[in-house]
Amino acid sequence: MAEFDLSDLEKINNKQEIIDFLVEHDIIKEKKFKEQLAYEKELKQLQEKLLKIQTKVIQEDKRVLIIFEGRDAAGKGGTISRITEFLNPKKYRVEALPKPTEIEVGQWYFQRYFKELPNAGEIVFFDRSWYNRAVVEPVFGFCTEEQYNRFLKQVSEIEQLLQEDGIILIKIFLSISKDEQAERLQERKENEMKQWKLGALDQKAQELWEVYTNYIDKMFQETGTKDSPWIEIETDDKKSARIVAMKSIIAQLNNQVYTHELIKYHK
Repeated sequence: MAEFDLSDLEKINNKQEIIDFLVEHDIIKEKKFKEQLAYEKELKQLQEKLLKIQTKVIQEDKRVLIIFEGRDAAGKGGTISRITEFLNPKKYRVEALPKPTEIEVGQWYFQRYFKELPNAGEIVFFDRSWYNRAVVEPVFGFCTEEQYNRFLKQVSEIEQLLQEDGIILIKIFLSISKDEQAERLQERKENEMKQWKLGALDQKAQELWEVYTNYIDKMFQETGTKDSPWIEIETDDKKSARIVAMKSIIAQLNNQVYTHELIKYHK
């Protein structure tokens, strides 16, 4: 163990410096705990960067739409929560639209989503989006084949129009392995604090795994474009996935290209 004296401790000003000091002097030895501290430190740094970017979005009246899609239990809600934790709550929204009403069923499919598009200076997160029609709806027969094909034909053109009008669009798909999904779904069944997350469709996710896969692959092929690619992130390791998602969003908003082993670009 490294030596230190009172003068070293007097230089410490905050909680993070205390943690760094304990790690540096080998007082904290357990590898798992060190990894957790490293994760929390990087997470905080990224959250600070996101807050700075949000400030620019507000100042410059930018409109940002971030779509999160993914298999059941892939971690969409948890990832969005970490991203938004320290953002200005007056200038971001998380939209997770419920099952369409009888009136909405009779409207143009995109209509109810358009109501939730970002205003000037605002970031909007879609926790699932119009891409329900690309995967979930055809998997469970909630739309006709004609409606499905019409969606695939229209969506890229619509997204291009949104971008031409100034909306910054980022599309993220969270992937998960079949075994990991099974474990997380079982945990939801057994944990009373998480049972609310378990919907009727989630319970069929394993049974219909290959059907989901076929529709997901087609969605990537048909709707990933040069200007609006899909960013696919592997999420079996939740913490790594959250870090990668945040870095990817920061890079996209900074108009850079970010590469990471957990990311695949579909365009």
